[in-house]
Amino acid sequence: MKSKAILYSMIICLLFASCEEWLNVNPTDKYSKDTFWTTAVNANAGLMGCYNALYPWRFLMSFETDMLTSNAVAYNEANGTRGMARGQALSTCELVSNSWKRCYAGIGRVNTLIDNIGNVDELSDADKATMTAEAKFLRAFFYGNLVHRFGGVPLITSAPDAAEQESLPRDTKEAVTEQIYKDLDDAIAVLPASWNAANLGRATKGAAQSYKARMLLYDGKWAEAAAMAKQVMDSKTYALFNDYRHFWSESNKHHKEVIFNLESIIPEHTVDYDSQIWQLNRPAPLKELVDIYLCTDGLPIEKSPLYDPEHPYENRDPRLLKSIICIGYPYLGQIMTPSNCVLTGFGSKKYTSYEDNVSQALLTRSAHNFIIIRYAEVLLTYAEAQNEASGPDASVYDAINQLRRRPDIQMPDVEPGLNQAQMREVIRRERRVELCMEGLYYFDILRWKTAEIENNGIVHRYSGEALEERKFNPARDYLWPIPYDQILHNPNLKQNPGWE
Repeated sequence: MKSKAILYSMIICLLFASCEEWLNVNPTDKYSKDTFWTTAVNANAGLMGCYNALYPWRFLMSFETDMLTSNAVAYNEANGTRGMARGQALSTCELVSNSWKRCYAGIGRVNTLIDNIGNVDELSDADKATMTAEAKFLRAFFYGNLVHRFGGVPLITSAPDAAEQESLPRDTKEAVTEQIYKDLDDAIAVLPASWNAANLGRATKGAAQSYKARMLLYDGKWAEAAAMAKQVMDSKTYALFNDYRHFWSESNKHHKEVIFNLESIIPEHTVDYDSQIWQLNRPAPLKELVDIYLCTDGLPIEKSPLYDPEHPYENRDPRLLKSIICIGYPYLGQIMTPSNCVLTGFGSKKYTSYEDNVSQALLTRSAHNFIIIRYAEVLLTYAEAQNEASGPDASVYDAINQLRRRPDIQMPDVEPGLNQAQMREVIRRERRVELCMEGLYYFDILRWKTAEIENNGIVHRYSGEALEERKFNPARDYLWPIPYDQILHNPNLKQNPGWE
């Protein structure tokens, strides 16, 4: 897929020039719906446009949500993220409005493809079926992100038509979720297990299965979630990568742990996380996250004799220093000081490639891929779902211990003999540590109903100094507000409770 990016870029711009507006995807210049969907080249360009709708996940839609938890804080007020974390969100803030618009822009693109791909005579029936399956996977992904933020939303499964769709009311969350599962089942039945080198980045059967497992987990359908995750595990298509620190780096970008990612290529699609995260502290990890990492004996810092408050980052789970920049340790050829990480005293290594001193050009024009789903999440999904469905059997221990036995981690196995509640706490800690800054923890504390505890209180800098107070209203904040501009445009959209 990446090799076709340059060829299709101009066509995509013409076809989807108005996709910033969630119901306007029909162009008014050279191409129209009737003239565009006639050739295989254009159809593939349309599919590329569907995938390109994912690119906001590299920024606004990914680690931004970790800054709504006690994992991290934003260095400024951009997007309204920090205000939301303090319980001061507005229905006009960029995080809210763009999340809605970006998802519906993607939905408009995939619906246009699904409605028109059958007209492309140059494509074989098999190619049409595969491209439709890819589009359905993406539609499920976009709708999944909507329901986890807003609850029920307008369910649209046909190409954009303002006359019919701009005044639609909200469907129930259950109705939207039913469509998500249908789309994923359709995709699973058709998508290939893998793609060749020219098409890396396209959705696979494993990606659809893994995302369905995530959806089932979030819905509390424990047995079904465990069974779906087990299908991915039993496929033997994926495995944990043996270098936790560098599964983001450009040289490792297509390793076996990656299930679904956004492809980067120089100069068309580059990333600058190495420069931005280090210099700007967005996201800036908090002491609350750092303190959750176990010591190398498998005990929390409150209980382990290995913990030394004078050297708090020694003798800790190796994932700590592989994920978080800490004062007194080297990064990019320097020993970190409070002046390097001025907000909290920590920086994030997730999404970055380099350890040593490298040129500014490399820092600002990297080409490592952005991972949306990786195999570690599947193992954690299985462990949690199986524990909730049946208790902590041997397979639950094995799933967690696989993560701990990663060659460069080598943490002790989970203590045997735990009951279901004890294992639940182990799994929740493991999810937080393994997947920190990957955009999942916020949705974990929402579904666990622990956000009202965790997000009410003071968060701290590395020294223990109070940074700011977080507030979370359980009567309101488990759902985001419907964006103000959407309700202004469409009064049939009923606002979520507490946001009126």
